[in-house]
Amino acid sequence: MIIGTRGSQLALAQAENVARLLKEQGVETSIKIIKTSGDRFTDRPLHAVSGGVGAFVRELDDVMLAGEIDIAVHSMKDMPTIRPQALPTVAVLKRDTPFDFLLTYDGTPLDELPEQSIIGTSSLRRTAQIKRYRPDLITQDLRGNIDTRLRKLREGQYDGILLAKAGLERMGWELEGEILSPDFFCPSPNQGTVAVVTRAGTEAEDAVSRLDHTESRIVTEIERILIAELGGGCTTPVGSYAELTPDKQEIHVRAEVLSLDGREAVSINEFIPMRGGLEQARALGHRLVEMGGRRLAEEALLQISRNACDSENSYDY
Repeated sequence: MIIGTRGSQLALAQAENVARLLKEQGVETSIKIIKTSGDRFTDRPLHAVSGGVGAFVRELDDVMLAGEIDIAVHSMKDMPTIRPQALPTVAVLKRDTPFDFLLTYDGTPLDELPEQSIIGTSSLRRTAQIKRYRPDLITQDLRGNIDTRLRKLREGQYDGILLAKAGLERMGWELEGEILSPDFFCPSPNQGTVAVVTRAGTEAEDAVSRLDHTESRIVTEIERILIAELGGGCTTPVGSYAELTPDKQEIHVRAEVLSLDGREAVSINEFIPMRGGLEQARALGHRLVEMGGRRLAEEALLQISRNACDSENSYDY
């Protein structure tokens, strides 16, 4: 079976892990690299590439529907909430660390960074959260693979950069840095989770289904339900995080929507029962909308669209 993936080091590491897991099930695979628009246009913010929504996913979907690959491996946080019915998410792998991670040039923690320190990130959510937490800091766009981002930090282009801790773990890199609390930096929905997609009704679907991790699927589904009614797309400043309590009887859920400048936010932070959790999550999602979450998401999307139009002529297509 052919596994399709992007060509970055991290994407390849994720695909190779899926290949290893399938081999343990007696399934032989090969890996095919698909170069997406999100990879080609690294000279602009991610939200300016095809609207940013599913920039790393949609083109792999097209290749799979054309029959060129059997399996696609994605960072689940990159996947749009609405998916083609013909391409089910057959397996959610066991989740890695879901939190944001701050690396600074000289090891200084976030609370001790000098005013006007420059923080690099490609995430509008992280940008808004930094602006809310430390409005005296400067945020600048940061694109490229992990190696490129680390190089830019070492060169002093940034005083700090924000990454997903899970990406470093999958690369096997142990770097000194600061894990940011989800109380202030609620992660993106499904951050730290790898999703495996196939065409429905195929041998690949049957093989991949054996890799599914039930608890990770439950919490990632909860996270998607929490923000499903907000609109605005996956590039807007939205966080959603769910985790099972130690006794696995309840789910601790956090979700928030921010304005792009971090000055406005609506949030929830509650425990819901495991039984009936999906219905409870939908109710909380509706509450986020009623609190003004959809308005913030739509205003952010409108501002992003305007900025993209204003800057379009500055790029050499």
